[in-house]
Amino acid sequence: MEVILKQDVKNLGEKDDVVKVKPGYGRNFLLPKGLAIIADTTNKKILAETVKQRAFKEEKIKTAANTAAAKLKDMVVKVGAKTGESGKIFGSVNAIQIADAIKKLGFEVDRKHITIKDDIKTIGSYTADVRLHKEVIVKVTFEVVTE
Repeated sequence: MEVILKQDVKNLGEKDDVVKVKPGYGRNFLLPKGLAIIADTTNKKILAETVKQRAFKEEKIKTAANTAAAKLKDMVVKVGAKTGESGKIFGSVNAIQIADAIKKLGFEVDRKHITIKDDIKTIGSYTADVRLHKEVIVKVTFEVVTE
């Protein structure tokens, strides 16, 4: 029996895969739980069209992320922080502050997609990894300055 998976099933396949399963497993588990649909000709045509449209949209998003990455790569982001007389920062610079500074430059980045390698406690120049897409990660140079 062939079925099309509607979501990921452990040890069987991922969403939109056409897999061959035993009839009892398909009828008694996958179909009633809504994990799969029967793979007849109509459903296969619908699946092919859906996959094609999804790939087109995904390519468009990836292209936009690549262009943003090329622009961000060359920029130096300035992050302001309150400092003492010795140049030490009160607290530390975090991903939220970097996301706000990048947003001021005109790029929308979620703070959860920013990875800082080490704690930033002093003024200086640092790098952070920014994930714009699941396949597009760019190293952004940012400079911590006093406010």
